Amino acid sequence: MSTRNTLTLGTDRALYLGDIPATGWHCHASPVLLIGLSGRFAVHWGAGRVDTCRSALIDTGVPHVFDPRGETVALVYMEPDSREARGLRGLFHQQGGVVLDVAAPVGARSAIEGYLRHFDLPALLRCPPDFDAAPLDARVLGSLRLLRSPQGLAGPRLRRDMLAAEVALSASRFNHLFRAEMGVSLRSYRVWSQVRLAMAGLAVSPRLTDAALHGEFADSAHFSRMFRQTFGMTPSSVLRPLKDVTLLG
Repeated sequence: MSTRNTLTLGTDRALYLGDIPATGWHCHASPVLLIGLSGRFAVHWGAGRVDTCRSALIDTGVPHVFDPRGETVALVYMEPDSREARGLRGLFHQQGGVVLDVAAPVGARSAIEGYLRHFDLPALLRCPPDFDAAPLDARVLGSLRLLRSPQGLAGPRLRRDMLAAEVALSASRFNHLFRAEMGVSLRSYRVWSQVRLAMAGLAVSPRLTDAALHGEFADSAHFSRMFRQTFGMTPSSVLRPLKDVTLLG
């Protein structure tokens, strides 16, 4: 069964299915689940550590290299405030931010892809998320709504002091709270939000220059730098081969 390169974007999750090149060193502003759909892949992380596996969970802010080794892969990104990501924080804390061979055997490839497209993590993982985990701080949740505002990308352009004022905190206190709750700095998360919005623009136009404008990057070069910083790859290497981009309501 061959998988076309596809991208599915939801409010608090994203799924890439297909083939990608090996990345450079990078770290995400959201947790990611990596699954080798056709074979084993390699993850470089820590102090010179290299592991081969069929699946891996990698927490926010963990520097790593992902080498698919020519295999077809699935990458599931969970926004740090999503129910699934909050439910994995305890597991990440126990395992040091990287959990290897975490996916349960689910049989046929079509079944795996079905679970992936429905973002059914309890069906995919040996250690399902703890859905009783503490909710996100309401002040950070409010700032995320502003950051994700679609009105001309006003959200990611908001300054830290403006966001802090909205929740009656000093800028430094707000920054500390945001990192503690999200596991990533406000600056990193703002870049992540812009890159996500740029990729959502591909549902309207496949041109990367249009995607950069949709994310309100200064220009294509700026988008390319931020994309590479976020994913360890150039946007052309992973976005141009896409056959389908789906936005979930």
